[in-house]
Amino acid sequence: MFGESPRGWGSFPVDVTIGSSTWKTSIFPDKKSGSYLLPLKKEVRKKEGIVENERVEVFLTVQP
Repeated sequence: MFGESPRGWGSFPVDVTIGSSTWKTSIFPDKKSGSYLLPLKKEVRKKEGIVENERVEVFLTVQP
């Protein structure tokens, strides 16, 4: 779906925006859910006021 050349552990590089925070990271496949995981650093969670079980709007662009 995202291309044919994932990085280590099947990850894909992405640009992410949540609120006023924008950064580069990677998404990682999760075999249990059959989807991808986006890790959120504590710094971003704190800055954006994100708490557990809260829905968050995420803008994500997979890089080539």
